[in-house]
Amino acid sequence: MIFGKTKLELKVGIFVFIGLVILVTFILSIGGFKTWSSGYRINVNFNFVNGVKVGAPVRFAGVDVGEVKRIKLEFVPGESRSNVCLVIWVRDIIKIPADSTVWVNTLGLLGEKYVEIIPGKDYANPVKENGAMAGIDPLPIHTIFNEAENIMRNLDEGLAQIRNKEGTLGKLIYDDKLYKELDAMVTDVRKNPWKLFFRTKEKK
Repeated sequence: MIFGKTKLELKVGIFVFIGLVILVTFILSIGGFKTWSSGYRINVNFNFVNGVKVGAPVRFAGVDVGEVKRIKLEFVPGESRSNVCLVIWVRDIIKIPADSTVWVNTLGLLGEKYVEIIPGKDYANPVKENGAMAGIDPLPIHTIFNEAENIMRNLDEGLAQIRNKEGTLGKLIYDDKLYKELDAMVTDVRKNPWKLFFRTKEKK
């Protein structure tokens, strides 16, 4: 009886152990942990990262190869500016050329930020463990709004000049004299197309 009970407990124990292994594996895969793969870390320096967070994806040539592990905000005394260092983790099989381009990109309509790496050509000189790269700063939203506002202001000023019969376009639309001169020139060229290839002699 004791032997039979021990055998049953052993079977139950093995069953529970297998269930726990499956559960842990499922949780790790859902959580995106990199437990089963090895990789290395790279420091990418920016002046502005536009809201990148720890855990943000890292893409190389458009493929997910890692994630942002740490964000360090530092002050550079010699240059009197702040520096944002993104410590990114990438898989071992990924070799990043030193001349690659790195910037912060936006994913989808929700605006999730991620690190995009466009591969360079210097594969003979890849970035090594704890190596440093310079990133291209994303454009702040307020700068985009200011540029759009300047474009609209210039457009309004141009339309106002046209309405006031100012500038070449305004004169062309509203000034009959300029229109008639232009029409006469076009008519003359149609009748004498050779004038396009030969300059008329100026009168002394």
